[in-house]
Amino acid sequence: MTGSGSVGGSWGGLRKTAWHTLVWLLFATLGFSFGYLVTRSRRSGPTTPDPIATAPRAATTAGGPTTVIPADVVVPEGMVLIPGGEFTMGTDATEAWEDEKPSHPVVVDPFLIDIHEVTNTQFARFIDATGYQTTAEQQPKVEEILAQLPPGTPPPDPEILVPGSLVFTPPEEKVPLNDFSVWWRWVPGASWQHPEGPDSNLEGREQHPVVQVSWDDAQAYVQWAGKRLPTEAEWERAARGGLQQQLYVWGDAPPRDREKTDRYRANLWQGEFPNRNTAADGWPRTAPVKSFPPNDYGLYDMAGNVWEWCGDWYQRDLYLHRPRGSATVNPLGPQESSDPTRPFTPQRSQRGGSFLCHDTYCSRYRPSARHGSSPDTGMSHVGFRCALSIATTPAPAAQP
Repeated sequence: MTGSGSVGGSWGGLRKTAWHTLVWLLFATLGFSFGYLVTRSRRSGPTTPDPIATAPRAATTAGGPTTVIPADVVVPEGMVLIPGGEFTMGTDATEAWEDEKPSHPVVVDPFLIDIHEVTNTQFARFIDATGYQTTAEQQPKVEEILAQLPPGTPPPDPEILVPGSLVFTPPEEKVPLNDFSVWWRWVPGASWQHPEGPDSNLEGREQHPVVQVSWDDAQAYVQWAGKRLPTEAEWERAARGGLQQQLYVWGDAPPRDREKTDRYRANLWQGEFPNRNTAADGWPRTAPVKSFPPNDYGLYDMAGNVWEWCGDWYQRDLYLHRPRGSATVNPLGPQESSDPTRPFTPQRSQRGGSFLCHDTYCSRYRPSARHGSSPDTGMSHVGFRCALSIATTPAPAAQP
């Protein structure tokens, strides 16, 4: 699963936004090729600005694997100071997908990042303060749908043109892993407040990470909070916790700690994917933040639980264009999205994997793992956390 029980390398085509999702359902119903679905994202309103492109950065000189820790930084409650310095981004491990290769040196400035994902309680405060309506709660527009379908396609039934989202729904028996539509279901009324649909709610899940949020929703939140989304480089630097080229955020040991606690180190899928989850780690879906041990920087859920949005555009072959002999400094990602497998769909990057990750289908709960999804897409295993710049001096020219 693209890193977590998503949809093989292409689940970005399964749009959380009503119109993209309904387009997908129409194609499934009418028998069109899934490839036509990779069409440029359309939104019903103005998009939120991208603060990553202008985030202030202190000038940094690429050198050896040094560490820079500011002495006068006041760390806000709920955040962790990540030291600046050089680290190896990406991996050449056999477990890696092509977009993780090759490994290469990167330098980032010190920055702040949330100790855990944004929770339902935190997101509710934002909604209460602003009255914001998330993408999943917006009414789909038939013209948006038809604009992405072949000429002459009949309009969808008005009854399905209602706010909603895609929800992971396990099949009752073992199924082939080449058709992700078997385990994703369009559910009217599904949203951040009703992650599995109108019959679900947040009772008892106040401290779980918020899900069913698009990149646009995450952007609205971080701007309200006076923060921003982390870059991919920052996210991976933080996730590694100071470790160099270890397979997981805790090292090279497998997810289950059989030697000491016999407990799992992350919220992942146990059993047989996608039909049987034994929940041996204690949680069949999302888990409360801080349920599993933190990494060496004190950060929770940098592996599993929910995918996390980053600020960067996603470019599948990005690392092939970066130097290996010298460090790339403070990379902000490419200027635009690029993915030959979905050439018409702009995508933002996600990191970390989710509770759906299982090694028989993927292992994208590794710190180097990455993939893209359209900015107006969110699902029942997608959330985010915030970052904050420390420097206030003008940034050097951005490097991809």
